[in-house]
Amino acid sequence: MASRSKSAFKKASKNEILRPLLLSAIGLLSSVSVQSDGPAGDVSEDYMVVEARAQTRAFAQGLKETLMQGMKSEGPLAAIQFCNTEAPEIAAAHRKDGWEVGRTSEKLRNPNNAPDAWESAVLESFAQRAAAGEPLATMEASSREDGTFRYMKAIPVGGPCVVCHGEQLAEPVATRLSELYPEDNARGYQPGDLRGAFTLTYTFEKQ
Repeated sequence: MASRSKSAFKKASKNEILRPLLLSAIGLLSSVSVQSDGPAGDVSEDYMVVEARAQTRAFAQGLKETLMQGMKSEGPLAAIQFCNTEAPEIAAAHRKDGWEVGRTSEKLRNPNNAPDAWESAVLESFAQRAAAGEPLATMEASSREDGTFRYMKAIPVGGPCVVCHGEQLAEPVATRLSELYPEDNARGYQPGDLRGAFTLTYTFEKQ
């Protein structure tokens, strides 16, 4: 009888130890499932920056693949046409799960990408930081205010970019750009210049 009581005591003690661990595990799984549905209003800005970086990489990859597809198929003219018709669609496809994505610059090709006040201020700060020697490849800025998170990532001019954004544009590239973008100001760049920035916005749902 004593041995049976002792065994029952051990089982009870073990259950008391396992119960809080089980409850803790359930709580952890619940929190993960909530975050997978989208960031909550109480998440940190650091968490949002990580999410924004992932969104930016996906958006940039989609644009790059489209551009390279055009270049390989028919050259710069096809790439220009791809960017004109498909870049807006790629941006629209990435506007999901609460995120708004796009590009902006102080020297616009598409007037629909004009920066707002916050974006202009960030672009100016990017130019100052670049002049001070900070690498454009890792340059970013973020802000969180009034239930809205904003993020920008600098876009440096790469070697292939000067075909359509350089100082000397060959024909018929220059003519085609003027036809599609009569107010085009996105020329005169050299590799390594600040072209503009990816710009993302996430609006938290009110609790």
